[in-house]
Amino acid sequence: MIQVEVTKNNNETSSSIIRRFTKRVQESGVIKRAKSLRYNERMKSDYVKKKKTLKRLTKRNEVARLRRLGKMEDAPLYRK
Repeated sequence: MIQVEVTKNNNETSSSIIRRFTKRVQESGVIKRAKSLRYNERMKSDYVKKKKTLKRLTKRNEVARLRRLGKMEDAPLYRK
């Protein structure tokens, strides 16, 4: 973690301190890195992928079985 620190010099206004601080933060790349990681998702493990796939296949087979038995109608091709 990068920490940016600015100390006040003699005869320096608060706006100039803020400007200097903002410039240092931009130069350090803290904001750029935070934005790049904002929507980054971790890779799913092989176990989780396999579990999800098996669940999907089980559900698909169950729906096919119910359709063959006439207990479930085919889904319409479009919605109104």
